Amino acid sequence: MTGKQMRNNPLFMRNNFETDGKWGFPIIKKQNIRTDNIRLISCSDTKSNDKTENTQNGVHFFADDYRFESVYNNPKRSLKKYSQYKFLLTPDFSIYSDMDLWRQIESIGKSRWVGAYWQDNGLTVIPTVSWGLSQSYQFCFDGIERGSIVAVGMIGCKRARLAFMRGYNAMLEKLEPSAIICFGTPFAEMNGNIIQVDYLKSRRVVR
Repeated sequence: MTGKQMRNNPLFMRNNFETDGKWGFPIIKKQNIRTDNIRLISCSDTKSNDKTENTQNGVHFFADDYRFESVYNNPKRSLKKYSQYKFLLTPDFSIYSDMDLWRQIESIGKSRWVGAYWQDNGLTVIPTVSWGLSQSYQFCFDGIERGSIVAVGMIGCKRARLAFMRGYNAMLEKLEPSAIICFGTPFAEMNGNIIQVDYLKSRRVVR
C-alpha cells in the first residue's frame, strides 16, 4: 500500500470522528438505556449467529485483551455479531500502573475509537471508564460526554482500593455520570447512582 493509499484509508488514519482532549480521542456520544434491569454477558460468550435470549443483554469486555483485540484490529469483521445485542460496553483495554504512559494513552484511544465506530454504525454504546495512577487522570476521562451513563469494573480492584477510589472520585468530578454500571461488588464508599451487576450471574448464559 502506498503512502497516498494509506492516507485515504480510514482504518489506517482512524481520524473520521469528532475528538476531545489534548490527545484527540474520539468522542463517545451520550446514550440512554434502561437501568432498572441491566444484564451483561462477556464478549467471549457472544456468537456470530446468536438465536438465544442472550441478545437481550449488554456485552462487557472485562476480559483478557487478547479475547477482543479484533474489535480494534478488524472492526468490520465483528460488527455484525455485536450488533445482535442490546448494547455494548466499550472494550476495557488494559491500563496497568506500571505501563509506560504512552501505552496507557493508546489503550484509552483504542477503546474510545471502537465505541465511536460502533455508534457510527447504529449500535448503542456505554463507555467503560478505567484509570491508572493520578498521572492518567489527564487523559483517561477524555472522549466521554459529561452526564453519560458509564461502566466501571471491580474485578481485581480490592487489592488497590485506595488507588481505585482516588480515580473513581476524579471520574465523578470530571464526568458527573447519570449512572454507573458497576461490574462486581462496589465499595461502600462509592458515591453516585450505582447499578450493580453481579459478576457470577453474567457468566450464566444460555448455551
